[in-house]
Amino acid sequence: MSFQDLEAGRPLASSRRELINGKQDATQAVASGIFQINTAVSTFQRLVNTLGTPKDTPELREKLHRTRLHIGQLVKDTSARLKQASETDHYAGVSQSKKIADAKLAKDFQAVLKEFQKAQRLAAERETAYAPFVPQAVLPSSYTASEVNVSSNKSPEQRALLVESRRQEVLLLDNEIVFNEAIIEEREQGIHEIQQQIDDIGSHIEGAQAATSQGTSQLVKAAKTQRSNSSLIIWHERGPFDDEGEISMHANAAAKCQVASGS
Repeated sequence: MSFQDLEAGRPLASSRRELINGKQDATQAVASGIFQINTAVSTFQRLVNTLGTPKDTPELREKLHRTRLHIGQLVKDTSARLKQASETDHYAGVSQSKKIADAKLAKDFQAVLKEFQKAQRLAAERETAYAPFVPQAVLPSSYTASEVNVSSNKSPEQRALLVESRRQEVLLLDNEIVFNEAIIEEREQGIHEIQQQIDDIGSHIEGAQAATSQGTSQLVKAAKTQRSNSSLIIWHERGPFDDEGEISMHANAAAKCQVASGS
């Protein structure tokens, strides 16, 4: 079953429920994990679209940061479950339907990872290009207009501190992105290996079906040939007449005709 099936509310159909570590089935856990990642990525994208607008506040940046970390953890957990499901597929007696379901989930997982990568790169561009908006209302009420203007004209030391603070924010963002990119790259490699295994399974299934079809055709052909040969053998053994009674009857008739001619 794919992520779309789970999102649509269709139950996970599996002929075999193999519990891993005494918890929920690995295939079900992967489907649930992909659903959670997809939901979190949608939230992340909405936050990214807010960057650079008046709603781009330090609080929004913090929420964006937490969402990014949350997605990274979901990716790690779901990847581990997908690996467990793939290992289970090697056991004897595992149904083909489960293997096919795991293959679909691997594709869904890869697709949502790519969406997260795109959103994360866009977030990096916008977070670097724009500074968060701090509303004037958050300043103390005792501030006068002149004091606000003075506070904006910071000393070189204050500006240097702001630049350093901004640089640290960018470095933290870069580290998060590099970390998440490394996780995604590692997961995609695992997905590729799983996909290769599933493709091999599919090839074996197709080969078995082709062999079965060919074998059935040969059996039908052999049966027809056997019936034809049996008919020829019966004709040669019995001659053109049905049985010995018919042969005797025709011989007697011929003898009577010969006697009548002589007389």
